[in-house]
Amino acid sequence: MKVAKDGIRSIVRIGYDGRVHKKYRGSDIETRFDNEVHVLQVLESRGCDYVPRLLDSDRETFTIVTTNCGPSAEASISPTRAQQLFAELKEDYGIVHDDPFARNITYNPHSGRFCIIDFELATVLEGEQFQTKSLSRRLVGKYRDRDR
Repeated sequence: MKVAKDGIRSIVRIGYDGRVHKKYRGSDIETRFDNEVHVLQVLESRGCDYVPRLLDSDRETFTIVTTNCGPSAEASISPTRAQQLFAELKEDYGIVHDDPFARNITYNPHSGRFCIIDFELATVLEGEQFQTKSLSRRLVGKYRDRDR
């Protein structure tokens, strides 16, 4: 496996099959691991298509496996566009990233769009108001796209 990131809080490797393997380390390991697993599950249930999909998680080794969202876009995304992505994530899917920097954005050449990664510090917004607002916004967009 190729090392993509070797930091204080985690080591990220890309497998030969393209999957991303993230092993947590450092302080608050249990909390950060559990939070990222939870946030990725929530994002999938809410239909977000510009984040990695959780494929596997192992709490004994504090490792997750996700789909690959492409290489870092840190050098190619404008600060304005990066902030728009994080704002969309909050408004449309109820997730506050809590580390909203370009280093957490990739570019997926298969989907042709920017993606957001690294959710270990993120916050999930709950409540009926968010879910109703979010669902209606997604449905309007879906029907608008279909009618084109």
